[in-house]
Amino acid sequence: MNTLHVKKGDMVTVVTGKDKGKTGKIVRALPVRQLVIVEGLNLKNRRVRARTNKDTGQTVKISAPIHASNVKLATKLAKKTVKTKIAKK
Repeated sequence: MNTLHVKKGDMVTVVTGKDKGKTGKIVRALPVRQLVIVEGLNLKNRRVRARTNKDTGQTVKISAPIHASNVKLATKLAKKTVKTKIAKK
């Protein structure tokens, strides 16, 4: 079953992990792997190599994927979380 209870553009709240309680917008959903990427959360350092001899390498922070079971849909108005279900046909 490759469906998620959230989709791209939804506001979600992280339920568990180091970013517990933080809210963000889903940038990308990966339903086959059951992962979502939330904007500004679960940041990891990525080292970027210099492109030319004059440039220097950099460390860039990117948002890493979070398992879909660790996020919960949040409402925009009340900023509360909502329980969702996926109905079987």
